[in-house]
Amino acid sequence: MGFTMGLNLLLLLAMVATNILSLYHLSSNIQQPNNLNPSSNPTQNQVPDYLIHQLQTIRATINHLTRHHNHHPEQQHSKPTSMPSDLILYSQLSPIASSCHNNPELLFTYMNYTPFTLCPLGSDDVVEALILRGCHPLPRRRCFSKTPQKPSSSSLPHNPFPPKLLDEVVMWKKYSSCKSFDCLSKLNPNMGFDMNNEVSNFLSYKSELDLPVPQLLQIAKAANSVIRLGLDIGGGTGTFAARMKLHNITVLTTTLNVVAPYTEAVALRGLVPLHVPLQQRFPIFDGVVDIVRCGRAINRWIPSATLEFLLFDVDRVLRSGGYLWLDHFFSKSVDLDKVFAPLIGKLGYRKVKWATASKTDSSGLKNGEEDFIERITSVQDLKTCLFSL
Repeated sequence: MGFTMGLNLLLLLAMVATNILSLYHLSSNIQQPNNLNPSSNPTQNQVPDYLIHQLQTIRATINHLTRHHNHHPEQQHSKPTSMPSDLILYSQLSPIASSCHNNPELLFTYMNYTPFTLCPLGSDDVVEALILRGCHPLPRRRCFSKTPQKPSSSSLPHNPFPPKLLDEVVMWKKYSSCKSFDCLSKLNPNMGFDMNNEVSNFLSYKSELDLPVPQLLQIAKAANSVIRLGLDIGGGTGTFAARMKLHNITVLTTTLNVVAPYTEAVALRGLVPLHVPLQQRFPIFDGVVDIVRCGRAINRWIPSATLEFLLFDVDRVLRSGGYLWLDHFFSKSVDLDKVFAPLIGKLGYRKVKWATASKTDSSGLKNGEEDFIERITSVQDLKTCLFSL
């Protein structure tokens, strides 16, 4: 509170000083008689160098204070004193994302380490915080990340639906709520860590909103389309990718380790996790993916402009004739009609399936979502409409 008031006072004093100097210069010019002699010295009415220097200094101070004042409140209490040497070195070798520069305290903490030694404790928390703020890709570092002991070859399952996930291959110290997968499963069975529950997902209908993988493959076969490669956005512990793997289909799963080891869980199942945020461009080339599934991380809480960019990036990576699947997307019914349906319609895809239902869980009822969609299991046949025009 006091720090913010101090910044406001400095800004006010700087602006007042600028105005006083400007008035002084104008009044001094007015008091000088106009010299109409063309042979007179043309430089006599120019602004003095010392005055220009003072104005530039004050304006630079205003700009600096304004930038500092606009930072997040939590960033105003600690100001980095010096730039880490490896951050300076890396910035000379490769560009750093602009969002990283918008979070200098976190970036300095991330890059403040001793080269060729173990990375500092707590680095993972800083990594997640930076990625969530759009700082991606992160700068590379020259330190050793601490990893669990090497597991035996027999302990790593080839079956993507093992009886249980191994606790030994996770660094549990960085997670405060639980120290085992069993604990996470008991804390919330819907988090995806209970393999006994996950083994039945995507196999059969549990509601009209579901789309079992056998039906998905039948839809593709009937359309003479082939599904070989896929992307699962916000795929949790990778159950969709695991189910598709049993059909020799490779699916990459985007993950973030928010409060739980989702990335490690995906890898434990023999699947490929992509540790990337939703707001960044997918690290996939154009037109090479057969199907993109958007999990429950894609919902009404994402601003419509951000969602629009995300869907058009999905369109970029999908090949002609591919499929977009918005799985259990939820929103207010009025927003579905006025915001999200028109937004999705901009893609011009042909609807293969569109199912809606009321969202009746405690969250839906609390937020007035009884008419929302857990909805759109809408697999959309991509670009077919475009090619038929």
